[in-house]
Amino acid sequence: MLSLRFAIPTANTLTPFKTKPKPGLVVQTAWNQTDLFPSLPKRYDYKLQAATTDLSVAGDIPAEEVVELPADLNRDLMPKHVAVIMDGNGRWARQRGLATSAGHEAGVKALRELIELCCQWGIQVLTVFAFSYENWIRPKVEVDFLMSLFERALKSEVESFSRGGIRISVIGDSTKLPTSLQQLINEVEETTKHNSRLQLIVAVSYSGKYDVVQACRSIAEKAKDGQIQLDDINESLIEQELETNCTEHPYPDLLIRTSGELRVSNFLLWQLAYTELFFAQELWPDFRKDEFVEALSSYQQRQRRYGGRH
Repeated sequence: MLSLRFAIPTANTLTPFKTKPKPGLVVQTAWNQTDLFPSLPKRYDYKLQAATTDLSVAGDIPAEEVVELPADLNRDLMPKHVAVIMDGNGRWARQRGLATSAGHEAGVKALRELIELCCQWGIQVLTVFAFSYENWIRPKVEVDFLMSLFERALKSEVESFSRGGIRISVIGDSTKLPTSLQQLINEVEETTKHNSRLQLIVAVSYSGKYDVVQACRSIAEKAKDGQIQLDDINESLIEQELETNCTEHPYPDLLIRTSGELRVSNFLLWQLAYTELFFAQELWPDFRKDEFVEALSSYQQRQRRYGGRH
């Protein structure tokens, strides 16, 4: 089942949605948007000084303790694995007359808040779609900024995540990432591998189709080498070769997509077979606690049949 909180348009003539300003979120953009790359449209203005922007949120991830849930939620019905397509950073920035970079930075802060909520409410795995394989076709200046932003975010949060018991895993084609980022990912994964409070899986340069293809190639190689027989190939074997083999809970219980788009965009195609879908109208930087509660409440009201009857 899927949940929609707005009417599905009957024609491809959507009007821009104007989000309501959310209290407590301030994005500071101290750089001059026209100083660098003057020939670029405003939406692609990225000033290198933006790399000094502080992405941290005051305080560590709260210590592990029993936290009272919002009234609408039942702890016994909480999903083990939540996946999120974090969509709408660029539109969020344009609606406020800001450069796209400001939207991406606001998106990092929204993710930080979601991670805290998952820790407090007992969700075991959070998988986020940070950068798709198809995103490499975006303007190089934007891609470079996103890679820098990801590297800065990892560096600024790794100690807090470690103290908070968060394990970080990164899935996707890492060969296309900058060498410094590849090295940092390896270090962060090694540093946090024994943490068990929450596993944060970040999909970067990820494609659901490629995930299945690389799994098939791996199985074919093993069959060619005589390690497995044809009769050994089944769903379980394929699951073991998918990128999500890094977690005990590879199949998301709930997928949330923000920004009002109604598609999964080549994300976890195999893993989403029986996942409950929730499409939120808010742009990603505006997706906060109240919106997360609404998504979880919708999930908890559903009956998951897996093809059967109840």
